[in-house]
Amino acid sequence: MQNVLFLTADARGRFERALVAAREELAALAPRDRDLFEARLERWFQHLDDGLAAVYGRRPDFAEFVERLVRALARHAVARPEPLKRLDLERDLTPDWFQRERMVGYVFYVERFGGTLRGVLEHLDYLEELGATYVHLMYVLRPREGENDGGYAIADYLDVDPRLGTIDDLTALCEALRERGIATCVDLVLNHCADTHAWAQAARAGDERYRGYFYTYPDRQEPDAFERTLPEVFPDFAPGNFTWDEAMGRWVWTTFNAYQWDLAWSNPEVFLEVVEIMGALANRGVDVFRMDAVAFLWKRLGTDSQNQPEVHDLLQALRACSKIATPAVAHKAEAIVSPGDLIHYFGTGRRYGKVANVAYHNSLMVQTWSALASRDARLMTHALRAFPPTPSSIAWGCYVRCHDDIGWAITDEDAAAVGLSGAAHRSFLSDFYSGQFPGTFARGAVFQYNPATGDRRISGSCASLAGIEAALDAGDEQALALAIERVLWAHAVAVGFGGIPLLYMGDEFGLVSDHGYLLDPDRSADNRWMHRPAMDWTAADRRHLPGTVEARVYHGLATILRARSRTPHLHAQTPQEVLDLGHERVFATLRRHPLGPMVGLYNVTEDVQRVSATVLEAHGLGQPYDQLEQRFVDVRGSVLLRPYDRLWLV
Repeated sequence: MQNVLFLTADARGRFERALVAAREELAALAPRDRDLFEARLERWFQHLDDGLAAVYGRRPDFAEFVERLVRALARHAVARPEPLKRLDLERDLTPDWFQRERMVGYVFYVERFGGTLRGVLEHLDYLEELGATYVHLMYVLRPREGENDGGYAIADYLDVDPRLGTIDDLTALCEALRERGIATCVDLVLNHCADTHAWAQAARAGDERYRGYFYTYPDRQEPDAFERTLPEVFPDFAPGNFTWDEAMGRWVWTTFNAYQWDLAWSNPEVFLEVVEIMGALANRGVDVFRMDAVAFLWKRLGTDSQNQPEVHDLLQALRACSKIATPAVAHKAEAIVSPGDLIHYFGTGRRYGKVANVAYHNSLMVQTWSALASRDARLMTHALRAFPPTPSSIAWGCYVRCHDDIGWAITDEDAAAVGLSGAAHRSFLSDFYSGQFPGTFARGAVFQYNPATGDRRISGSCASLAGIEAALDAGDEQALALAIERVLWAHAVAVGFGGIPLLYMGDEFGLVSDHGYLLDPDRSADNRWMHRPAMDWTAADRRHLPGTVEARVYHGLATILRARSRTPHLHAQTPQEVLDLGHERVFATLRRHPLGPMVGLYNVTEDVQRVSATVLEAHGLGQPYDQLEQRFVDVRGSVLLRPYDRLWLV
C-alpha cells in the first residue's frame, strides 16, 4: 500500500486497526472487489479521519468508533449490487461525470409529477425529450402522517411513503433512469427527523440511548440561553426553537416545526445511523444525496447555531464514507445561507474540495430576480464577483426557482457598495414580487413575514413571478411576450453559469401558480404550495402546439439546453468570472476555456442596450459567434442587445 505513507501517525494506527476489521467483513467478496475496497479505504481514510477527529477525536472510544464505522462501510460494499459496482468503477474513472456540459437537472415532487413512483416510469420519455440527465425525486422517504413540512419530517429513512409505492419501486425507478443515462437524487434530511420516527418514539418512552440522539432539556434554562441568539425559521406557525413534549416531560430542540426533532450530531451514534442509511439507499440505486438543512447540524451557545465549523467536518467525513463504500454517489449540500458562508460547503482551507460535490447557488437565484425587478445589473454584478474561486472538483447547482420560498439573501454591505439601502431594497423586492409595487409584472405572495426583522420571503411559480400569469389575465400579448423573454432570460443565466442547471417541474412550459392548495387542510397554511402544483399534462402536451405559451417557453428553453450541450466551455471545471462592464443594464460573465473564452451578455431590461465591442476584443473575440442562436454577431463598434437578450459568445 502506497497511500498509507501519507497518513498522519495517529491516523495510520486507526487505519491499520480499521483495515483488520474491514477484512473480516469483506471475506465474502471476490478478491478483485476486496482489493478495490481496500484501495479506496486507503485513499480516502485521511479525509475521513480528519473530519471525524475534529468532531469526535477527544472521545476515549474514538478508535473503536472509527473501527465500527469502517465495518459498516465494508458491509455496504459487500451488499453492493453488481451493476452499481460497475458504475463505481466508471465514475472512479470519470470523476467529472456530474460536471459535464450535458448535465441537466429536473426537480419534482413525485406525487405532483407522476402520482406514484411507478407513475413516474410512464413519463421517462418526457424526461429524455427534455434532455434531463439528473432527476431530483422530492418527497419520497416515508414522512409522518398529517403535517410533515412538505415531506421533510421523515418517519422512516429506509422506507417510501406508501402513497407513492414501495422501496422496491424506488429501486426499479432508479434502475430505469440509470438505463437512460439519468442519475437519481433523493433528499436525505440530516438536521432532524419526525417526532414519530422510531428514534424519537424510543426517546419518548425513556430509552436513554435514543434520548441521546436528540437535544432535550428538563427546564427552560438552557433553551432560553440558546434562544437569545437563535433566529426563527418559521415565525408565523412555529415560533421559537424548542417544544415541550408532554410524554417525555422535557423540552426538545425543534428548529423548524414542533414535530421535527433536531438530531444531536455531537453523539457519534447519530453519525453511524446516517451512514447506515446512506449505504442502504445507495445500494438501492440512489446516485446523489441532497443533504437537507445541513447548515443547522451543530449547536453552539452564543451563536445562531448555523454554519459552525463542525458542520463542514461532518460533511467531509460523510463524503469520504461514500467515496470508500459507494463511490458512484455524489453529495449535494442544501445550505441556503449568505454568500460568505456558502463557499465553505465546498470546503476551504484544510477542507478545500472535500466537503460536498454540489451546492445550491442560492445567491445566483436571488440576484437574478433582483435584477429583473430593478432592471439594474449592478448589484448582481457586485455580489457575484465577490465569490471566491471554487475547487475544480465541484459544481454549482444553478436554478431559477425551486420548491421553496425565495428569501432575499442580499447583505447590507453588497447593497451599499452599489448605492442602495439593503433593508429598502429587500423591502422593494418583497413588494414587487408579492404584487404590491406599482407597475409590477409579478404575481406572488409573502411567505413568513417577520415584523422583528422585516423579512418577507416570497412564494410563486417562475411563470407567475416573471409576469406570465398577469399577462394572461389581462389578455395583453405584448406583456406576455416580455414575460416569456424574462423566463428564458433567467434560465439562460442559470444554464450558462456552469455547474448543473436545475429546472423545477412546470417551469419548462410556463406553469403558473395554483391556489388550489387553499382547499387542502394539510397545506392551506403554507403558501409555498402555490408553486408546487400538480403537473398539468394537458398543458405539457401543448408544448408542441405552435403559438401557445407552453410551446414558446418550452422551445425557447430547449434552444438554451441544446446550446449548452454543444458548448464545452460550460463544463463545471472551467473557471467562471463575472465581468464588471460598468453598464447598469447588462450582466456579463467570462469563462476561460482551452478552446478560447466564452463571454455571456445578458440585457436585464425590456429596452435595447449596447455593449462596446472593446469588451469582446479585450478577450480575443474579434468575430464573436453566438452559441444560442448559432450565428455570427455583427460587431461594428458595439454589440446590440435586444430586450432581455442573452448571448453566449465564443
